[in-house]
Amino acid sequence: MGVDSSIPVLVVIAIIVLYLINCIKILPEYERGVIFTLGRVRPLPKGPGIIFVFRPIQTIRRMSLRQEVLEVPPQDVITKDNVTIKVNAVVTLYVVDPNNAVIKVSNYLYQTSQVAQTTLRTVLGEAELDELLSHRDKLNLRIQTIIDQRTEPFGVKVVSMEVKQVDLPDTMQRAMAKQAEAERERRSKIIHAEGEFSAAQKLVDAAALLAKQPITLQLRYLQTLTEIGVEKNTTIVFPLPVELLSLLNKLPGSIPGSPAAQVDNPPRAGEV
Repeated sequence: MGVDSSIPVLVVIAIIVLYLINCIKILPEYERGVIFTLGRVRPLPKGPGIIFVFRPIQTIRRMSLRQEVLEVPPQDVITKDNVTIKVNAVVTLYVVDPNNAVIKVSNYLYQTSQVAQTTLRTVLGEAELDELLSHRDKLNLRIQTIIDQRTEPFGVKVVSMEVKQVDLPDTMQRAMAKQAEAERERRSKIIHAEGEFSAAQKLVDAAALLAKQPITLQLRYLQTLTEIGVEKNTTIVFPLPVELLSLLNKLPGSIPGSPAAQVDNPPRAGEV
């Protein structure tokens, strides 16, 4: 009789032990437990470590505090200068208030994704294409600020919002390629013109220096003769100073019709 009466007690004890074991929950460092007692949420979430959830009176909802990356699907955006582009982005976020993330929104990831899509189209629609391509960091910061303000009520913090890819129409890509080519050609012409101007300026400076010191021109002649003599040439050119040419032009025999010219060139036989 004693053995038979102890069996129900052992069964009850086993049920109680199994119930207590089932009530034990272990939460890692990156998780918190939102506890509902008879439908009412506790003021503070539990965890990390060992916690007790006495079912069915209490229920638990696990919430991760780690950062999550949410990819925004490609969006069709019309910029301020009427260019149609396709843009996708990446949002980095994490939960700062587990209670609000459970109570105030059914799915905080889906909610954040929808907010990011609408904000992305609105902000980029107010910017021109050149601003989007050259000042992307500024636009990213503006979009992040707007999304963070709208997700703050349900306990989500947006760390960053970055435009991942911008797809341009083929016609716009060709136009931008032509513009870049024209810009490179313009720079090339400017550099070439600056080089010619610098060379001309150096020639002017050299001419002014030679005018002040004529002996330097003679030294340059001698240097040129030395360079010619080194090479195996059959023809040697002797440069004459300009002063010597002007002196020869002043001689009487060099003037046509002068007496000296007539003596040097007598008329032939049979000529009058």
